[in-house]
Amino acid sequence: MISKAQFENELQLIIQNAIREDVGDGDHSSLACIPASAMGKAKLLVKEDGIIAGVAFAKMIFDYVDSNLKMETFITDGSSVKYGEVVFQVSGSSQSILKAERLVLNSMQRMSAIATKTKSYVDLLQGTNTQILDTRKTTPGFRACEKWAVKIGGGENHRFALYDMIMLKDNHIDFAGGITLAIAKVKAYLQENNLDLKIIVEARNLDEVKEILESEGIHRILIDNFNYDDTRKAVSLIGNKCQTESSGNINENTIRSYAECGVNYISSGALTHSIYNMDLSLKAF
Repeated sequence: MISKAQFENELQLIIQNAIREDVGDGDHSSLACIPASAMGKAKLLVKEDGIIAGVAFAKMIFDYVDSNLKMETFITDGSSVKYGEVVFQVSGSSQSILKAERLVLNSMQRMSAIATKTKSYVDLLQGTNTQILDTRKTTPGFRACEKWAVKIGGGENHRFALYDMIMLKDNHIDFAGGITLAIAKVKAYLQENNLDLKIIVEARNLDEVKEILESEGIHRILIDNFNYDDTRKAVSLIGNKCQTESSGNINENTIRSYAECGVNYISSGALTHSIYNMDLSLKAF
């Protein structure tokens, strides 16, 4: 997994690029009609029930746009919110508030939707020993925020990107000439390049589970698109030799049944790729 410093750097890059994209050479709407000396206040209003996420990120955005902006927080990340509640208020330069407004809203609306979806999956797993994981099926350029939102919603993060974990999926295995050969090549590559990365290998059937288990040093087996019976058989075969993860078209109707098969993790791209933004607004007052 990436370090805290790497993660924080990703967040700063998101803010820098988003402001570049949105503001360009100036917010001419505000510059044209609002004096530079004008001071104002705005509040973040909840317009839909859910889990709020992105409050801390909003503070980072305001600080980046104008370090003199003051933000007073009433509801923190991960809290349940209802229509009409005020999450925070920000005060300072009116021009600065307007410059930050859209990035704050875009970020918080999506992060809150992801946190809300994640929390619903976490609730479905209550009483099992299974944790929900996100995937790399994220919005390009916004991954750090989306994975942060999963954590806020009570889920766990899978690998951040291609560089922080080895994950041998079906195409890797087929291109490499088979499971055993792919694993051997990975181990040699890690040794040659002095890399310490965990190895996850995908299995498409029980025979592949057995073949993976013949190799040492596997961190987790990805039990992909298995039915319930074969998932239970795979978990039994694997035992305590390595971690187990189910994936593949798992939704709110099936997630509990897969968890009850005994897997350690369930990964779901739906946490990030199939959500509708939560309705929030930033209103002057």
